[in-house]
Amino acid sequence: MLYANLLIGLREGLEATMVVTILAAYLTKTGRKHERPWLFGGVLAALIFTAISFAILHFGTKTLTTQGQELIGGIASLVTVAMITWMLLWMNSAGKSMSAELKGRMEAAVGPKAVFFVAFLAVGREGIETILLAFDSLTSNNSTPFIGLAVGISIAVVIGFLIYKGAIRVDIGKLFRLLGILLVLVAAGILRYGIHDLQEAGVLPGLNTHAFDISGILTPGTWYATAIEGMFNFVPNPSVLSFVAWAAYLIIVMALFLRAGKPTPKKNVTSTPASQKAAPANV
Repeated sequence: MLYANLLIGLREGLEATMVVTILAAYLTKTGRKHERPWLFGGVLAALIFTAISFAILHFGTKTLTTQGQELIGGIASLVTVAMITWMLLWMNSAGKSMSAELKGRMEAAVGPKAVFFVAFLAVGREGIETILLAFDSLTSNNSTPFIGLAVGISIAVVIGFLIYKGAIRVDIGKLFRLLGILLVLVAAGILRYGIHDLQEAGVLPGLNTHAFDISGILTPGTWYATAIEGMFNFVPNPSVLSFVAWAAYLIIVMALFLRAGKPTPKKNVTSTPASQKAAPANV
């Protein structure tokens, strides 16, 4: 899950970083630099709130049986897929209005406390989304998912800082679109993984009925097999049910995402010449 979590961390981290960057730049341009400590205080409070929320979710699952953990893992995976799908399809154009919406909130905010809460709510929402998206992988004893998430968030923070300083210019819309395409692949893999968990928990049938077995080509344990499985949750011998769900999700959601991202064609409005306009009727 190194690459999958890196993508999740980068995507969610970029959105949170863009929020902070826009708010910080707005405070600077409106002569409210003295309120920036409240802005970063809100960010810090949101990060602490996110860490506490993750700890509650993480340690709460330790008391479950193995079957219970598989069941919770499967349900968490399905919730994750639903969240990614909603985020990609219904919020595909959110980046276009992000700056205006945030500035509107800041203009409505009165005093530093309001700045604190705007930052806390904006970043806290991204933090909760991140732990829900990556929760299933983070509950394992392996540190690799944490590393992937940390690397993705770190890259996002560096990009946001460089944009704030004016060192680089990034087309955020195109970047989010590329990450969106990759996240559709990731979500399809998480769906396959979640169905497999539910099959292991005995909720769904067909655990040992495999769609195919290409272990001879995609040899388990090799670096490329590990990379493909880690990033897209694709295994060489999936069950029929999990593979059908994977393929159906990938085809349908990818098509919807690409179609939703297409710019709306502008209608050509042809003005009527003054000489052709109807003359007013004589009374």
